[in-house]
Amino acid sequence: MELIYRRDYTVEDNEVDCFGGLKPSMILFYAQDVAGQHCLQLGTDYDTMAAKRLFWAVIRHRVQVTRMPRRGERITVETWPMPTTRVAYPRATVAYDTAGRECFRIISLWVIMDLDTRAMILPGKSGVEVTGLTRGGELTAPGSLAPKSTEHTQRRTVRYSDLDRNGHMNNCRYLEWAGDLLPSTFHAAHPMAEFTVCYLNEAREGDILELGWQVDGDGLIRVEATRPEDTAAGHSRVFAAQIRVMETE
Repeated sequence: MELIYRRDYTVEDNEVDCFGGLKPSMILFYAQDVAGQHCLQLGTDYDTMAAKRLFWAVIRHRVQVTRMPRRGERITVETWPMPTTRVAYPRATVAYDTAGRECFRIISLWVIMDLDTRAMILPGKSGVEVTGLTRGGELTAPGSLAPKSTEHTQRRTVRYSDLDRNGHMNNCRYLEWAGDLLPSTFHAAHPMAEFTVCYLNEAREGDILELGWQVDGDGLIRVEATRPEDTAAGHSRVFAAQIRVMETE
């Protein structure tokens, strides 16, 4: 079975922002979609895993953007699994335009979860083996993001449209929530150059999350999402993100 999988995408109207560029969250969608298609070939797809009462969950993403594709552009996204670690299944993804120029590069850390208990299962105990490949040039896997105080806060509730078929908030929505903290005028002048998202706990329908955020002077946006202490789930970090932006002339 081929360890490198490629798929072509055309950037559609519903995938771009109000400026016609690909939404950053769609980078994560492409990474998720192409990984899912590859898993079909590898025999580790959603249905096969669910029959074993298991499912894949991503715990960290790191993305570097060379340039955002535009509406109507055709891109080729290729992906391959990297060697399994003690706790996770890393996967690399790269997108190119029709001229062969790189658009963005991703590394994702995936884990296997028990569909019933929602507990993580280590690769050595999961019974799922994935052959990994290192081609050179892969991004370094992101480390954890330590909690830090932030200047601003905003509360938001997880709704039906945020959920995926695993019954929790989809990873793409976390980045969209982070982007919504700032207005379009900011995004027009500060396109994303790199971002890291750490998914720390599941967010389920009805959860109220407190989003703490601030923009540092060096072009770094920091976002912390926690459950307020007065919820039944208790106080816990749900996700953290660091977004580095460029300033346009």
